[in-house]
Formats: sequence, structure tokens, C-alpha cells
Amino acid sequence: MLTVTVQGRQLEYLRLPSAHPRPDAPPIVFLHEGLGSISMWRDFPQQVADATGCEAIVYSRYGYGRSTPRDGTPRTPRYMHDEALLALPEFLDHLAIDQYILFGHSDGGSIALLNAGQGRTRPRGIVVLAPHVMVEDITLAGIRAALQVWQTTDLKAKLAKHHRDVDSVFHAWTDIWLHPDFRNWNIEDCLPGITCPVLAIQGEDDEYATMDQIDRIAAGARDVDLVKLADCRHSPHKDQPAAVIEATRAFVARSLD
Repeated sequence: MLTVTVQGRQLEYLRLPSAHPRPDAPPIVFLHEGLGSISMWRDFPQQVADATGCEAIVYSRYGYGRSTPRDGTPRTPRYMHDEALLALPEFLDHLAIDQYILFGHSDGGSIALLNAGQGRTRPRGIVVLAPHVMVEDITLAGIRAALQVWQTTDLKAKLAKHHRDVDSVFHAWTDIWLHPDFRNWNIEDCLPGITCPVLAIQGEDDEYATMDQIDRIAAGARDVDLVKLADCRHSPHKDQPAAVIEATRAFVARSLD
């Protein structure tokens, strides 16, 4: 595992070459969800790399995986802005990457949208799975249900396999999303600034969001492909991996041709 210092913290990352590299293809940088990490992606980034011809770069954000654990400072409603506009550009600078595609899931999808719409570094394209641009009632209900599962099942033990400080990871996520100050969080103002192509994928059975999330992306950004998947919950890359990989392959090919 490789490490890099970003904002004074050690972040773990991997670089996964494609089995079928395309010489002109920029890397795809993967941004995990609110409880995610490198290890929780499993072999999915490698499958995307092999299908697209792009190198895959996967990292665990501050507090996640084997990266530096959180110091206990409470998050603010701008925590995803900070990741998109400060931490991600510094990470890319350290790796000397100026051309890239972003692939984000859930929180990672929101971070990708913010980076594309407001960042000083702009991607060639972005793929977002189950992203959020606003807070819905179903989102809060889903997080409250996850908190109940955390308290009554072995979810903590399962997540602990993927994080150095699993309690911090889980409570940082639930505390900010359920905080009253977060109820009006909305990033639709970043969408008109997105000039690159966008592929937005959502499951019809998503327990944390409705299709209004990606429909708003299509209404606010200028070049958006929507994929709405049946029999699919909040993690399309787990529930419908073949469909997500094929849509991503076609999107990357179109974006680069």
C-alpha cells in the first residue's frame, strides 16, 4: 500500500494499471462513500480499469481505511466542499496528475460534482453513483435505520475490518447528516459550472435517495447521461456491476474520442 501526505495527514492509496491500457487515457480517481475505504471497493476499480483502458487510482480519505484516523473535530456542513476543493486537488498535485476522470459513490459522487463545478482542477469527465445534491427525507430515514442496525447487529465488527477507527467513521457520518444544520445542505449551485461530461447512475430501490437527485443533476449541468437501474439499491457497483461497468466503458470512450 502506498501513502501520501495531504493536509498534514497520511492517506493510503493504490495505482492499478489497466490490463488493456489506452495510451491517451487519463486515470480514473475513485472516491468512496461515507462509510467506505480502499478495501471496500474490492476488485471493482480493477475491473473498471481493465474495461476502460484507464489506470485506476483509489484512496481512502482522511479518517477512513488505513489513512490517518479523525482527531475528533466535528464535521461542518461544508465537509464535502473541503474534500473536493482542498484535499482532492492536493492529492492530485502530489501524484502529478493534471488530467483525470472522477468516479464517485454517494458522498464521493457529491465530492466529484463539487470538484468538477467549483474546483481549481477540473476533470475530463465524472461518473457518479447514487450522488446527493440535497438532503431528502428518505436520506435521513435511511441513516436513522443504519444507526439502528449499528446498535443492534454485528455491523460494527464487519466495518472494523476496513477501518482503523470504525467508531469515528460511523459517527462522523451519522452525526453530520442528522445534525439540524445539515438539513438545508444543497450543492445544486455547483452544477452549472460543470463543463465536462457527466454519467449519473442511480438504483430504483435506493434506500437513501430518490431519482430526483440525478434528475436535478441533468437539469443543472450541461452534458449528462442518466442510467436508472432496476433491482438496485444504494450501491449500483455491487448490485448491478456489469451494467455499471458497461455504462462507464461507453462513457469513457465517448469522453475521450
